[in-house]
Amino acid sequence: MGQSCDVLVIGGGILGLATAYRLSLDQPDLKLVLLEKEPQLARHQTGHNSGVIHSGLYYKPDSLKAKFCFSGRRELIQFAQEQGIRHEICGKIVVATEPEELERLQGLEERGKQNGLAGVKLIDPKEIKELEPYCAGIQALHVPEAGIIDYPGLAERLAQLILQNPNAKIIKGVEVHHFEKSGAQWLVKTSQHQYQTSLLIQCAGLHSDRWLRGEWAKRIRIIPFRGDYYELIPEAKKKLKNLIYPVPDPRFPFLGVHLTRMVGGSVECGPNAVFSFAREGYGKFDFDLGYSLSTFGFPGLWALFARHWQYGLGEYHRALSKQTFLKSLQRLVPSLRLSDLRPGRSGLRAQAVDDHGNLLDDFAIIEEEGLVQVVNAPSPAATSSLALGSEIAQRGLKHL
Repeated sequence: MGQSCDVLVIGGGILGLATAYRLSLDQPDLKLVLLEKEPQLARHQTGHNSGVIHSGLYYKPDSLKAKFCFSGRRELIQFAQEQGIRHEICGKIVVATEPEELERLQGLEERGKQNGLAGVKLIDPKEIKELEPYCAGIQALHVPEAGIIDYPGLAERLAQLILQNPNAKIIKGVEVHHFEKSGAQWLVKTSQHQYQTSLLIQCAGLHSDRWLRGEWAKRIRIIPFRGDYYELIPEAKKKLKNLIYPVPDPRFPFLGVHLTRMVGGSVECGPNAVFSFAREGYGKFDFDLGYSLSTFGFPGLWALFARHWQYGLGEYHRALSKQTFLKSLQRLVPSLRLSDLRPGRSGLRAQAVDDHGNLLDDFAIIEEEGLVQVVNAPSPAATSSLALGSEIAQRGLKHL
């Protein structure tokens, strides 16, 4: 016999938790179950990201990313203040080191203003030194509304608040194998039980393409990109006050190697961005044969490689060469040395790619009767999580 509930949420990362939190607040009488395949919550993207509260600087005006990053940042900061989550609004600078980057930097200033950011302004080399004494640049964009936060701590607090509702459960160590429609209900088969639910919400991150149906299953695939970090040794941490970013290349969704002070006091440098040969491949040489065969059979991957092979090779070189990684950092902080860097952690970005090799640029959510699936939610999903979780919850409730 299966277990029944009104709402079942797949995924115990920040977005699944934020969605369940909003549902438990808005509809506390609903019987809600959240399933997470790992023994701990926030095990993947949430627990391995850069810990940055993004300002919304980079995103196209009127896009879902711009909308939910703007509202989500404010909601996130208020929640962190009320719940005692470690955070700091410290600001960041985006630094141009070459003349050809100046036009892009000015474009970022305009976009930031269009997206409602306060206090964004271009600064000269003297002002750069006032904010970041060890940083070199010919011009920079100061973004005072960026910050840092403890996302795993946020996830843990959301889980605690969800469980204050006696009708809500969070079950860890349960992997979803399959789900299918049965009349007005969804049957969800897992590694332990079968569940029956009226509303199914899928926020599975790295695994979010596994259950796509119909044309979506043919058109979209999650391609994980691994990002490696170095950490500054204690003696070198003085070379960074807050956050230093390069001017990003608009052809790619990645922001480039940057330096980030974390809420715990450490300083991380990175990440690069390389294709991972395993869906959860955090190691440089991790390889999953079944996953690789399946992914290499997707035409969009080959189209992506054909379009960006030079960029990809450069990222692999940086991933395997500490010296090359250092050179990227020295563009921003020239005094850094190899001895200042020690190996750090790695993270994975779940990036949706279509069958023509295009990286999906915006958040993507698809719906059918009684089912809401989050297909693409990379950065700034963590910053946007409370606002985006509310949106997902509201879309789901329309199906009940």
